[in-house]
Amino acid sequence: MMEPVLSLDGITKTFWDSEKSCPALAGVSFDVAAREIVCIMGPSGCGKSTLLRIIGGLDYADAGRIGQTSGNKDKKPSAAMVFQDHALFPWLTVYENIVYGLRLSVQNLPEEEIKKRAESLLELTHLNAFALSYPHQLSGGMKQRASVARALVIKPSVLLMDEPFSALDTFTRRELEDEVLRIRQDLKTTILMVTHNPEEAVYLADRIVILSERPGVVAAILQVDLLYPRDPADPAFIRIREQVTRMIQGKA
Repeated sequence: MMEPVLSLDGITKTFWDSEKSCPALAGVSFDVAAREIVCIMGPSGCGKSTLLRIIGGLDYADAGRIGQTSGNKDKKPSAAMVFQDHALFPWLTVYENIVYGLRLSVQNLPEEEIKKRAESLLELTHLNAFALSYPHQLSGGMKQRASVARALVIKPSVLLMDEPFSALDTFTRRELEDEVLRIRQDLKTTILMVTHNPEEAVYLADRIVILSERPGVVAAILQVDLLYPRDPADPAFIRIREQVTRMIQGKA
């Protein structure tokens, strides 16, 4: 495995209401290597999205540590999130959505640098012609491309994706999965992605982390030793997909 950029050590989370506790995560630990695509899978309610939100700073862990496994071990890597819902601001154009976070950041980048980054990502995500369009004028796939560009513009250490293509039709989904692979190749991006779809995980991932029933712990980590581009009709692909399905169901 290449040099890790993200280390999860004993991540634990419990939700509380007025009457009872609901343990979500119970000591999740694994590393993510530089330029790796890791997919997180598991039964519904096992804490996959909660884990991603904790890594992204949108929630907190009750115990455990998130950091780098090399250099400064106490430094939390930067992360940006792509959600299942594109979450674009409807009153802003595609370009304005992409640069919104940069203009709010503490980096205090000059406008010329902001424009350069945005234009580069518009080209990368094939949205050049739609820079001045508003979200309601875009297809579902284009909205998700804009969301990816908005996340990448801050140059995060890790791109977090929470079922980003689950609401899309099969053909658009595959098109955007290929976009993810191309972005990883072009930008050397490290990607951690939650998905419920075993085929999507095998199509994209270098490794698949499978969480147990709630409270989630790491039940297995599966290395996907298939060359890119991957063919879902390949018998080797089908074998791994079925293995993943059985593992999630607790039958492997």
